[in-house]
Amino acid sequence: MPTTYDPKEAETKWYEYWKQNGYFEAGKRPDKETFTIVIPPPNVTGMLHIGHALDFTLQDILTRMKRMQGYDTLWLPGSDHAGIATQTKVEQKLRAEGITRYDLGREKFLEKVWEWKGHYNDIIRDQWAKMGLALDYSRERFTLDEGLNKAVRQVFVKLYEKGLIYRGKYIINWDPAARTALSDIEVEYKEVQGHLYHLEYPLKDGSGSIIVATTRPETMLGDTAVAVNPKDERYAHLIGKTLVLPIVGREIPVIADDYVEKEFGSGAVKITPAHDPNDFEVGRRHNLPQVLVMDETGTMNENAGKYNGQDRFECRKQLVADLKEQGVLVKIEDHLHQVGHSERSGAVIEPYLSTQWFVSMKPLAERAIAAQKSGKGTHFVTERFERTYMQWIENVRDWCISRQLWWGHRIPAYYCEACGELHVSEEEVTACAKCGSAQIRQDEDVLDTWFSSGLWPFSTLGWPEATDDLKRYYPTSVLVTGYDIIPFWVSRMIFMGLEFTDEIPFKDVLIHGLVRDSEGRKMSKSLGNGVDPLEVIEKYGADAMRFMISTSSTQGQDLRFRWERVEQIRNFANKIWNASRFALMNLEGVELADVHLNRKLSTSDRWVLHRLNETVRDVTRLMDQYEFGETGRLLYNFIWDDLCDWYIEFAKLSLYGTDVEAKTSTQAVLAYVLDRTLRLIHPFMPFISEEIWQHLPHEGETIMLSDWPQYNPALEAPEAVGEMAFLMDIIRSVRNIRAEVNVPMSKKIELLLKPADTQAQAALERNTEYLKRFCGTSLLEVNTALEAPAKAMTAVVTGAELYLPLAGLIDIAQEIARLEKEIQSLNSEVERVEKKLANEGFVAKAPAKVIEEEKAKMADYSSKREIVAARLAELKG
Repeated sequence: MPTTYDPKEAETKWYEYWKQNGYFEAGKRPDKETFTIVIPPPNVTGMLHIGHALDFTLQDILTRMKRMQGYDTLWLPGSDHAGIATQTKVEQKLRAEGITRYDLGREKFLEKVWEWKGHYNDIIRDQWAKMGLALDYSRERFTLDEGLNKAVRQVFVKLYEKGLIYRGKYIINWDPAARTALSDIEVEYKEVQGHLYHLEYPLKDGSGSIIVATTRPETMLGDTAVAVNPKDERYAHLIGKTLVLPIVGREIPVIADDYVEKEFGSGAVKITPAHDPNDFEVGRRHNLPQVLVMDETGTMNENAGKYNGQDRFECRKQLVADLKEQGVLVKIEDHLHQVGHSERSGAVIEPYLSTQWFVSMKPLAERAIAAQKSGKGTHFVTERFERTYMQWIENVRDWCISRQLWWGHRIPAYYCEACGELHVSEEEVTACAKCGSAQIRQDEDVLDTWFSSGLWPFSTLGWPEATDDLKRYYPTSVLVTGYDIIPFWVSRMIFMGLEFTDEIPFKDVLIHGLVRDSEGRKMSKSLGNGVDPLEVIEKYGADAMRFMISTSSTQGQDLRFRWERVEQIRNFANKIWNASRFALMNLEGVELADVHLNRKLSTSDRWVLHRLNETVRDVTRLMDQYEFGETGRLLYNFIWDDLCDWYIEFAKLSLYGTDVEAKTSTQAVLAYVLDRTLRLIHPFMPFISEEIWQHLPHEGETIMLSDWPQYNPALEAPEAVGEMAFLMDIIRSVRNIRAEVNVPMSKKIELLLKPADTQAQAALERNTEYLKRFCGTSLLEVNTALEAPAKAMTAVVTGAELYLPLAGLIDIAQEIARLEKEIQSLNSEVERVEKKLANEGFVAKAPAKVIEEEKAKMADYSSKREIVAARLAELKG
């Protein structure tokens, strides 16, 4: 092995090796249980960001682990056409070239978008490779490919035939910049400092007026009534009378409706059915006309009178001035309120009366609600996200699915120009079934992106055909995604899965947080705080990035991206490399057949096997619970502390010694532990683990297909763990004393140990070589009858007293001060445990085992305090 690890060389080499040999492909274990993940398809709008890296890395970790556990794993890749987002990007590019989509026409424009898709799909695949993602490319899908288009058309037709898709004129969220409808959850609400305009509408008979307030005065041009609460005595005498709409002069009625809150504002509300969703419903109840005063670009139309042709916000300025001049503008107040903005274009949303296609969601939601409440629904990790899901589906509104775009799944609805008949069909309609005319026009609109994405778990596996993949890999095992798209995507996949497959599409939904910057801010272009995963990989390697982002937060919580943390993990990778390189240099001649454990093992051998065994057990349990952060902590601590800092140092005594049996035993243990450790770390750090594993004695072609380590009760060695803890306490104490009096390890010292009993004495005598080596002794004496020297540094550990006669090197006054400080610390510990045991509530509720542990601590602290107190008395005497 080279002296240093080269991530770039290893990553390129091993990814190509894995891919070319088909290790990522599913179906090679037909007799095994399946584990399936379908990737949340990234949009082909551009390159992947660090949030994608987190999402995909978690999926890769799970897939790699399950493959090693023997499952037939499928991780299905793909990408999303992302209708409005991608079309917006391409239109921006065209504008920079001085042309629009209308200049090109629909077909030529779509050719441009397909070119864009091809370019960015290639970039995304390259990023997947650089991240080390074990994706089954043989099954890659795209939300606009032929198979998914067939699925989308069939779903549309089936829902239409069941009466769950309908076409109607309703108020929808309109994006004037993109010129398309948006669903409710595609609207972002931002707090905006605006104004509240109070307007006076005079009664036609001249007997008075009514004051109304609005934040959008330009919509008053479309008012068709003023509403009051039927129980509001202030206005009872005015109900049924006629008002004259200022500026316009249109006569409008005063109506009574329970929608109006008496206590809010003046208690009177202007009603604009074509420009407000609540007013729309009031208008339907009272058969009011619907006057649309602006067009699809947010420009005032002919119904706006003299403001025709003005931008809506320019109209507002001019209209307010005219209202003021007419004397009907009562007052203007500053008003902080929530204003809807398009998630994609950023434009202020206009509530807009438009003919659109809708999905009736409540019937679909009922089944999902019943499944969840019966315990047969999906399992959310963490469970608090189930509340988010249930809150949305229990209050779901009909979904506007038509979009005024060219890029997307064209709505399979056809209109006969001759007789007006509507045909909804999976196949293209060329002649009218009613009148026979060939004058057929397909609906110009496309479907909301989330319509096709909602079918992703089963359409990607071949539905509506009963494919072998669909039978074998559906429902999927787990969906990994961010909490921000539970309503957008997770809910709709469940609705569609239940409706068309009678199955919840995934057993578990693992919800992770967002990746924020080091200050906890959301990453954005405006702040310039985004992180490119390829930049991280270029600087520190893919393994460092993967381990950092996958283990740096607890379940469902946002994580902060810190460059110093990535650097720390890069150092961790180097630690693994250097430890492995040392081990391999000392495994010469060791064959795979030699790597067994039926040997005479040392204390440290048995200890490290026990610790490895615990780590295997705990990592497997935590991974099954999706506890990536805690898993990372366990692996880091075992590898850095137990394996590298302790066991490998202890192993050097045997490896460099003359005892052949001890050496071969340690070689066997070292090879075994390193092999199992690499397997445990492989899902997180696939490249470095493969590179090292290939140098070890092994069977098989790749660590990817090696068996996941299993917990082995035969490796339990609690007595070795206790003995090692005893030795490590002594070694740490000696090193701490050396540091305190500035005595370097190169200077030999005398160490006198007074065991507390014969058991402790036997343990020390069995391990004198370790103590001599790691304490740096010129003399080591172990004696239960030892008398404390007059001038010595002292330490107390559980099971023994330590004396370091350092004549001429210590200051007695300093040693007394140190021991007094130690006794204060022990006093605090004794007092803390005493209070705990004196607490009747604690004693009554705590398990017997916990109480016994506290009593043992009390005895230990008290014993140490007595020994330190006695030593203090000696020094002061």
